[in-house]
Amino acid sequence: QVQLIESGGGLVQAGDSLRLSCAGSGRAFTNYAIAWFRQAPGQGREFVAAIEHSGSITVYGESVEGRFTVSRDNAKNTEYLQLNSLKPEDTAVYYCAADEVWRDVLVANRVTYWGQGTQVTVSS
Repeated sequence: QVQLIESGGGLVQAGDSLRLSCAGSGRAFTNYAIAWFRQAPGQGREFVAAIEHSGSITVYGESVEGRFTVSRDNAKNTEYLQLNSLKPEDTAVYYCAADEVWRDVLVANRVTYWGQGTQVTVSS
């Protein structure tokens, strides 16, 4: 098992940047592919980005491609999501997710482990 704790959310203005962190504890972090999803009020959970176990493969959702960057430091059991050029439509609760299987971490209803979420609010 792995426990995930997100941090770094907040209230920012359009065009600003934030860095979210996802700290893992429990089983070795390298056993898991890690993803970020987000959920705005009244909406379903949207895939944002994912990084495979070693960090050599990353995937991004269409709405964030070119603005967000995912990375991981396995020595620190931490994964990061850098959010640049933020827009009001990026406002959501951002969730860290982990799964041992790469293809399963890309789909919300297949993910095994979830963090509690961190709120990102972007004002216009």
